[in-house]
Amino acid sequence: MTLSPARAPGDATTGVRRLTATLYAYAFLDDFVLLYPVYALLFSDTGLSIWQISSLFALWSVTGIVLEVPSGAWADAVSRRLLLWAGPLLTAVGFALWVIVPSYWAFALGFVLWGVRGALGSGALEALVYDEFDRLGAADRYARVVGRAQAVGMVAVMAAMGFAGPVLDLGGYPAVGTASILACVLTSVTATRFPEHREAVPGPKHDSTLATLRAGLTEVRRDRSVRGAMLLVPAVGAVWGALDEYTPLLVRDTGVAEQTVPYLLLVIWVGPAIGSLLTGLGERWGTARLGSVLAGSAVALAVGALLGTPAGIALVAVAFGGFQLVNVLADARLQDRIDAARRATVTSVASMGTETATVAVFAAYAVIGAAGYAHGVVFAVFAVPYLVTAGVLVGRRGA
Repeated sequence: MTLSPARAPGDATTGVRRLTATLYAYAFLDDFVLLYPVYALLFSDTGLSIWQISSLFALWSVTGIVLEVPSGAWADAVSRRLLLWAGPLLTAVGFALWVIVPSYWAFALGFVLWGVRGALGSGALEALVYDEFDRLGAADRYARVVGRAQAVGMVAVMAAMGFAGPVLDLGGYPAVGTASILACVLTSVTATRFPEHREAVPGPKHDSTLATLRAGLTEVRRDRSVRGAMLLVPAVGAVWGALDEYTPLLVRDTGVAEQTVPYLLLVIWVGPAIGSLLTGLGERWGTARLGSVLAGSAVALAVGALLGTPAGIALVAVAFGGFQLVNVLADARLQDRIDAARRATVTSVASMGTETATVAVFAAYAVIGAAGYAHGVVFAVFAVPYLVTAGVLVGRRGA
């Protein structure tokens, strides 16, 4: 669904390069936040209890769920680029509060701002990038480029893990917070470099946010292919996205020394990074092939978690890599099926589904863990939903 007349080949090539470079820079800076690996330590050192820390995580998730779809409709009705550069500034304010006046309420406000920022960017980024590629006649590159961008973001997270310790030793939490605020500001500046051309989007030129929201939800209800593609996104992304928060506990249960835990966590992160880079190979896969990858990844997750050894952690990394690969391809399929005028809205509906399912996984994990089961057993239990999804995909005909 082309948004404007085709450009000359040279102009299109230049436009694709600019968009790709901007996306890669944005992805790196957005995740190169030194507070990420140590903010739980900050909360604990401030005197917060486990209950208070858990309530902060819940507040963060709920904020995203509440604002996810309205922010997507806003992006479709106003400007996606505006939301992409404004969001990181909100996170910068939240991080500043954390290190200047560390307290429960400062942390809570920071998480609300972070949740708002996540909602503003979710849907808007995918929609802007896909539409710009489509305008340049390069929509078929979307999955490949987005996969690479997510790999860049994962490399940034690993780099932040490496730098956080030395910076914390040198300047404490204020130094880590200052570096994180700078990363947010640079992310915002980079977002202003995104191109945005929406002059030929079908439908009323000045739809209100509410009208856009209604139209987007109508499209989901009316179009079965859109609905199926949208449901696949949370079915793939929610479980392993939630399990990632528990990987330090899984690693520690292997019996390795505490100082070895970060290195095995880096091994786990290598899996999704490689999965992101492999998306180009899977762009033409049918649903049966996606189901096969999901099934294989589910088996790797269960076996790796139950082994309870460093070798098992490597299998978990393989599983996460497979989940990430299918996750990016599922998003690309969704983008292919959405009307351009409501792209951010529908994408945000899918993201809200992912957030909601993630909260459910957190709750289920707490219940199973409270029953006394080891983390490896809990991880293996959560391989079952992937086997069910894989069975549904393999049983379908067509893509």
